Amino acid sequence: MTTIYSALANLEESRQPGALCTIIACQGSTPRHVGSKMLVYGDGSSVGSIGGGEIESRVVAEALDALKDGQTRILDYSMSDPLRGDPGVCGGQVKIFVEPIIPMPIIVIIGGGHVGREVAHLGKWLGFRILVSDDRAEFCTPEAIPDADEFFLSPIEKLPNLIQITPRTYFVLTTRSVDLDVLVLPALLKSESPYIGAIGSRRRWALTREKLIAAGISQELVDSVHSPIGIDLKAETPREIALSIMAEVLMCSKGA
Repeated sequence: MTTIYSALANLEESRQPGALCTIIACQGSTPRHVGSKMLVYGDGSSVGSIGGGEIESRVVAEALDALKDGQTRILDYSMSDPLRGDPGVCGGQVKIFVEPIIPMPIIVIIGGGHVGREVAHLGKWLGFRILVSDDRAEFCTPEAIPDADEFFLSPIEKLPNLIQITPRTYFVLTTRSVDLDVLVLPALLKSESPYIGAIGSRRRWALTREKLIAAGISQELVDSVHSPIGIDLKAETPREIALSIMAEVLMCSKGA
């Protein structure tokens, strides 16, 4: 049987979301004691138990809400009168702490050149997990980008099938051409990613946009791309451009 602690370790290793629910106080007759735990996964399944029955069903629902908003919760339940809405008839009271476990956000840098290297450095410093993809071996190594956590040396159009894209996956395209952007953007635009930014001038983006729409991508999806990428800081150097990009990513991640 999987224990709570091994499940937590597996959750961290797989970088999946979950919510740890722990009984922190109880009084009178209750199904479980203080310290009892249940880990709820994003699909509603669980490991462990804090009492079963209706109370557990309610806590699972609260845990899923916690995964959506990222906020902890303290839940108080009286277990006396189901006709009054209580989740049981044991007669006691229980208090449960719900702690969402949210995976580290990920930045996927497509194109490991000068700007990509600086985005990796700043993104890592800001607490993001960094993935780097390039079809050129010399730009996709720990020597080229020491701050990256994973490398994907592959044709750009294959990348979306090599990684798991979630609402906490942010894409920064620092590629070398319009044609490369056109190859990868259609799949990214259909994903759950909340942020896709593409480097380049307004003229370059206008050409990319035109090709995407001609390929059948809706105007609404195309217009969701942040390009020219980053906040307008009048940036010039790769490090300054990386700062403008990460400022925009942070604004998106904070809902600003």
